[in-house]
Amino acid sequence: MAWTQKQVLLAVLLVFTGSINTLSTKWADEMTAVNSEGEDVPFNHPYFQTEGMFIGEMLCMLTFYIMVCYARRQRQGQVEMTPSNDQNPRFPKKIFFVPAMCDTLATSTMYLGLTLTYASSFQMLRGAVIVFTGLLSVAFLGRKLRYYQWIGICVVIVGLVIVGISDFVGGSDTEGYTLNGIITGDLLIIAAQVITATQMVVEEKFVTKHNVPPLLAVGWEGVFGFIVMTILLVPFNWIPAGIFSSNPRGVLEDIPDAFIQLKNNPALIGPIIGNIISIAFFNFAGVSVTKELSATTRMVLDSVRTLVIWVVSLIVKWQKFQYLQPIGFAVLVIGMMLYNDVVILPFLRSRGCIRDDLPEDTEPVIASSSSGRSESLEKDGIDNSNATVEPL
Repeated sequence: MAWTQKQVLLAVLLVFTGSINTLSTKWADEMTAVNSEGEDVPFNHPYFQTEGMFIGEMLCMLTFYIMVCYARRQRQGQVEMTPSNDQNPRFPKKIFFVPAMCDTLATSTMYLGLTLTYASSFQMLRGAVIVFTGLLSVAFLGRKLRYYQWIGICVVIVGLVIVGISDFVGGSDTEGYTLNGIITGDLLIIAAQVITATQMVVEEKFVTKHNVPPLLAVGWEGVFGFIVMTILLVPFNWIPAGIFSSNPRGVLEDIPDAFIQLKNNPALIGPIIGNIISIAFFNFAGVSVTKELSATTRMVLDSVRTLVIWVVSLIVKWQKFQYLQPIGFAVLVIGMMLYNDVVILPFLRSRGCIRDDLPEDTEPVIASSSSGRSESLEKDGIDNSNATVEPL
C-alpha cells in the first residue's frame, strides 16, 4: 500500500532531524572562535553540548503535553473523557534517574569521541550497541537469543571492524585529524555503546513495566540528565583532562571559555540551537513513524540518515572518500536486519528457503518489526518494537 502524504512527511522529518542531530554537533566542533586566551580555535566543548541534548529531550515532555491538550480539545464534545490509549502518566519519577545517568555518561563520551573522529564513523560505530545489548540482555534479563540474532551480532562486529580499518587506513588523509586521535575517538564511541546498552537493559527491566508514554519518558530522562550534568560541570572546571582537553586551562570542561567563544562567534549558536530542536522533533517523528508505519520502517530510515550523514560529510569535506567505509556500512545494515529479523529473513521465509517459526517467548532485544501499536500496548523502551529513545 502506498504511503499517505502524512507518512511521507513523517519519514522525511525522521531522516532530516536524525541527520541534523549528528551534523549540527559536528558542525559546531568544526567552527572556530576566539577563546579566553585570545586564540582562534575549534569549539570543542562536548560536555557543554551534552547539556543542549538534554534540553532537547526536555522539549519532548513539552511536546507530549501539547499533544495531550490537543487530544482533550478534540474530545470536548464527547461524554467519555477517558485517555485515548492505555498509557498511564502516573508513575514514580525516580525510575528515570539511573537511565539518565547512563545517558549522561554515554552521550558525553560519544560527543568527546566525535571531536576526534569523523561524523560518519561516529554514526556507524553506534551500531555496536546491538552487540552489547544482546550480550547484556542474556546476562541480566535471562533473554535467549535465537540463531539469527547471534549471526547478526557477528555480522555487526565484522562491519565495525571494517569501519575501524577504513578510519585507520585513511586517518592521516584529512586535515585536522590525526591517526591517534581518530582511533581514540572511535574507541570512545564504541565504549559509550556499552553504557548505552546498559541504559537499554535498565529501562527494559525497571521502566517499561510502568507503561510510560515514550515522549514523556524521554522528557524525564532529559530533566534528570540536565540536572546531573549541570552539577557535574562545576567540578569539571577544575579536573585536568590531559590529551582529552582542548580548552586553554586543560580541564574536562571550561564553561566560561565556551560562552566566550559563543560571544566571539555568534554563528555557533545556530548549530547548538539546531541540535536542541532536532532532538525534540526526532523523538516525536520516531514515535509517529513507529505508530503510523512500523518499527521496521523506522530502522530502515535510521540507516538512511547514516548514509545522509556520510554523504554530507564528503560534500562539505569533513573527510575524504574511503572505499572501505560504505562496505562497512552495508555490512552493519545487514547485521542489524539479521538481528532484528527484518527484510532478509522474512523474504527467505516467504520464498520457502528457510523454515524457523518463532517461539512465542522469543523477543528481539532491539526494535523488531511491528505494524504499529496494538490495543494492548507493548513496552515502550528502547529495545522493543515501539523504541523511541535515541541513544544520542
